[in-house]
Amino acid sequence: MTALRLVQRMKRDWMHTGRRPSGLCGAALLVAARMHKFRRSVKDVISVVKVCQTTLRKRLTEFEDTPTSQLTIDEFMRVDLEQECDPPSFTAGQHKAKMQQLEQELARKLDEVEGEISSYTEEIETELEKSQPKLRGIYIFLGFRSGGRGSPVLHVGPGGGERGR
Repeated sequence: MTALRLVQRMKRDWMHTGRRPSGLCGAALLVAARMHKFRRSVKDVISVVKVCQTTLRKRLTEFEDTPTSQLTIDEFMRVDLEQECDPPSFTAGQHKAKMQQLEQELARKLDEVEGEISSYTEEIETELEKSQPKLRGIYIFLGFRSGGRGSPVLHVGPGGGERGR
């Protein structure tokens, strides 16, 4: 009786659409056996209903996403939920569309942050150029630049030779 009730609930939750009945029956048998403390393995059920272990797992996962799976055993036997769930393929499509939307939003925000970082980088570079000491007097002709502690450093020209000899 419990397995039949589970299959009815699966049908109400649109799990049967586009599925072979053997997968639903296998999932219902396994859940019903465990609800009544019968120790049946997945291999036992697979050998009876002739489905792949992956198929059985998918049906159990789909059933896990329904409100019926959240009921206790007593509640399941007494309460008949009025609400229906959307088909699993529909909810998977909604999830995929939401993920794509989030990825697009994340990419847009990343572009904004990269643009902000590049503008800050440009500002920093212009401020650094402004803060460098300008060469004056004889140092302009010799190509000397001030080192870190005020000591002059010889600037090497583009030809590789030293200027100012």
